[in-house]
Amino acid sequence: MKINYRLSFRPIVIIIYLLLLALLISMGNWQLNRAKQKRLLLRQRQASLQLPPIDINKMQNLTLDKLEYRKVVVEGRWDPEHQFLIDNQMHQGKVGYYVMTPLFIAGKKNAVLVNRGWLPMNKNRKILPDIALLALDVRISGRVNHFPQVAYQLKGADIPTSGWPAVVQVINPVILSERLDYPILDFQIELDPLESNGFVREWKIIQKMPAEKHYAYAMQWFGLAVTLTILMLWMSLKKTDE
Repeated sequence: MKINYRLSFRPIVIIIYLLLLALLISMGNWQLNRAKQKRLLLRQRQASLQLPPIDINKMQNLTLDKLEYRKVVVEGRWDPEHQFLIDNQMHQGKVGYYVMTPLFIAGKKNAVLVNRGWLPMNKNRKILPDIALLALDVRISGRVNHFPQVAYQLKGADIPTSGWPAVVQVINPVILSERLDYPILDFQIELDPLESNGFVREWKIIQKMPAEKHYAYAMQWFGLAVTLTILMLWMSLKKTDE
């Protein structure tokens, strides 16, 4: 007796298979498109950093959309009495703060928060780092970026502590403007590493999910599509005896 195999498909099974296959392939293609968009965005941001610096004092309508990842110069006066420490910032495996100092922009009504870099946290959290300034009237250079972000924002994370410098986990420009009693812009300036009055500054282009992760997710969806196809064929095999 010889045992042979043949494929036997039930219509309802074929319909379910095709629907699932189409879904898995579409999800994989969506991830590939997102990866292409992220790569394009990264190239655009890298290109922005190569452009000549913009003088903020001469600009109108200062917004993040227009200036993100652009090099800028700005003239103004520090507000040394009202500084913020952005809590839970990591650098080389150590926990610390970003130092955010308001700068009154000469000729403007708004101030801008300047990120002067990273400082380690003291073992005793009650002891805050020394963030004194050497000069008040300055002309500085840096790059514009969005405020430091967190994956999950807990309730009250954007409320600064009492006293100065104030510690806060998430920057909310509306809340901080109320605390300062003057308006601040909706972005930060990351102080250029060559400027004085700064701390550890290793600025990078940060993406919530880089293109590589999207490619990895795409391969997972396509892998599921292949697995589904193999499972479909295996379940459809029927033995025939001669």
